[in-house]
Parts: sequence; C-alpha cells; structure tokens
Amino acid sequence: MPPATASDASTLARDFDLRQLSPAFYADPYPVYHALRAHEPVKRMPDGSLFLTRFRDVQAVYRDPKTFSSDKTVEFKPKYGDSPLFTHHTTSLVFNDPPRHTRVRKLIAGALTARAIAAMEPGLIRLVDGLLDTAALRGRIDLIGEFASAIPVEIIGNLLDVPHAEREPLRDWSLAILGALEPSLNEAQLERGNRAVSEFVDYLRDLVARRRREPGDPQHDVLTRLIQGEQGGEQLSEAELLQNCIFILNAGHETTTNLIGNGLVTLTAWPEQRAALLREPSLIESAVEECLRFESSNQLGNRMATVDTEIGGVAVARGTPVTLCIGAANRDPEQFAQPDCFDIRRDPNRHLAFGFGIHQCAGLSLARLEARIAIGRFVQRFPTYRLDGEPTRGGRVRFRGFAAVPIELEPVSGG
Repeated sequence: MPPATASDASTLARDFDLRQLSPAFYADPYPVYHALRAHEPVKRMPDGSLFLTRFRDVQAVYRDPKTFSSDKTVEFKPKYGDSPLFTHHTTSLVFNDPPRHTRVRKLIAGALTARAIAAMEPGLIRLVDGLLDTAALRGRIDLIGEFASAIPVEIIGNLLDVPHAEREPLRDWSLAILGALEPSLNEAQLERGNRAVSEFVDYLRDLVARRRREPGDPQHDVLTRLIQGEQGGEQLSEAELLQNCIFILNAGHETTTNLIGNGLVTLTAWPEQRAALLREPSLIESAVEECLRFESSNQLGNRMATVDTEIGGVAVARGTPVTLCIGAANRDPEQFAQPDCFDIRRDPNRHLAFGFGIHQCAGLSLARLEARIAIGRFVQRFPTYRLDGEPTRGGRVRFRGFAAVPIELEPVSGG
C-alpha cells in the first residue's frame, strides 16, 4: 500500500472506529496506525473509550497497574452478560489485578522456570522435525494447520499433561473463546464462544478429578501445581483452577501459532533477511524478536482508568476504557528506526509484544523457544520454500495471523 498523504492520513485518523473496520484494515492496519500516531495518538472512540498508538503512552499505562486496571468485571458485563464467557474472562489471570493476579501468576510461573523450559527443548525439536519430515514427503504444507498450530497445542497439552487422545478439541475451543474478545461480535461468535467455555470446563472438571487421584510432578505438570497451590499458602478455588487452565491453553496457543506463521510468511517478503538467516542460523534469536515487533501476534490490550488521570496530555475520566495498540507501539518511529523495515539484526529491540510490567506474558520464554526452533529449523530444512497461492488472514484485529498459508517446499523441477 503506498504511503498516505498528510490529508489522507488525517482522514484515516478522524474516521477510525474500532467497531467499524474495513477489509483493508484487517489486511494491513499499519497505515491507519501511522495516521493515528501522527494526528490523534490518544484517539477518543465514539463509545467514549480511548485508543493509544504511541509507544511511550502504551508503556506508561503498562507501568501503572494501579491507575489502569486489568479487571474486566465492569467492562465485560454489557458485552457478555451472565454467561460462561463472562465467568471465564473475569476469572483468568490476564484480566485481573493483584492480589488475585499475583497468586495465580506465581503458581504458573513456578512451572515455567528456565530449567523447566530448557528440559522441553529436545522434545520440541523432535516434534518440529517430525512435522517437517511429514511435509517433505508431500512437497507442500498448510503452514498454519499442519505446522504452526500443531506446536503450541502439543507443548501446552504436555504442560497440563492432557492425554494425547483428548487433545483434538483444544484448538477449536481456544479459537472460539479468543474470537469472542474481538471489539465487535455477532450472535454466532458469542454462541460459539460460550459453548466452547462450557465444553472446556466440563472436560477440565473430569481431567482435574483424575489428576487429584493421580497427581503429576508439580515441577513440570502445571495442572498438578495449580491443584496443589502454594506450599503453606491458599489453594485456588475450583473456578479459578478451571478458568486458568483454559487461560494457559489460550494464552500460549493462538499467539504462538501466529508468531510462527507470521514470521515464516514475513521472511518470504524480505528475501535478503531470509538469506541472512540461512547464512547465519545464529541470528534466529534476534530474528524472532523482530518477528514479534514487526507483526505482533497480539495487537491490542485493554485497561480501565480507576481514577481521573491523563495520558499524553489528554484528560482521562475515571471509568474510561483504554485500548493499548501494541501493533502500533511496535512500529513507532520515536522508538524504532525505520519501523516498517523488517531487520533481523535490529538492536536494541525493546518491543511490547509480550506486554510490560506485572502483566508481561508469563510464558514469553516458552513462546520464544517454540518460535526459535520452529522458524529456525523450517528455514534451514526448506531454504527455497515459497507461498503457493494467497494466504488466508485469520480475520481478527486483536490477534493478527493467518488461518491458512499454502506453502510449496521445494521448487518444481524446471521451475
């Protein structure tokens, strides 16, 4: 898309409404983000909420969890009513404030230590290599359905020790529940999300009962760790336990799928960067950071002002919902030189793809490991892979990624 003129940009900023988005925005939101940063960086939406696109404003809100609450009890009531989705999203770790947030996060983080994550690497390499072997036999692959999405579902299934024979519904449940977080919803999306929460909770009740009878190793099995609670501390309620198991799957599933898919697709569009990664496989760590910045899997976060305050010189009344546009902050030229260039050597690269502060993603080290192994081994195994047709976008604004990406792994003979 050609760069917008100043008058085009001011029109884009003026007309922007998160609840009324065009197909062009879903395909490429970045021209709109640039226009908003230039003309209305603290944009008031028709519903009275604020939409932030500058890095410094987004980071300032992350830094101040007392002023900007993550608790969604008030905000989600009109959206979900008394429903399974309301129960889930107001009980899960990400949409809560301390002390509840602190207690649950500590339990989850305790199973995601550097040592525990390092112990997952050999199994992750076997998984990725097995998927690549299968793809090599066929010569083509759907990058999402047959590769990127299979990795986090397997890893998180292992973290919760979900029996392999019972993992098939996990991906669809997760997509339906996260789909209901979009800014505007239709009845079908709500119904699908509520049904997914109900089915998932029923499944987890049974799994928890089995795990209570036969506990796993709390150093590696997050479900056992959540059931047992802190040594000498309080245990989670049944609702907290079940809803945070759902959260663990959701948090590590679609975002990691998108990171792997977005990264491999972006590399096809920047051949000189891909060539550099092929020549220097050790660049994979900084390449993953640039994938996180350039096409952030999670584009939006939400907070609620708890007191009268201000953001970027704009007065904010108590009770105002605030949307943090992570995707825009990560392309802010004040923070990143040539932000629309994909540069796998970028340093420093202090992006906000995992959030910031007390709500920074608890599984960020695991997501980085999955992406390093998946992207790095795919590129080395299939150095000439290319798109085999137009990728299908996921149709989400909050979670940016693809639903399907047809890939040809080796050039056809004579091609």
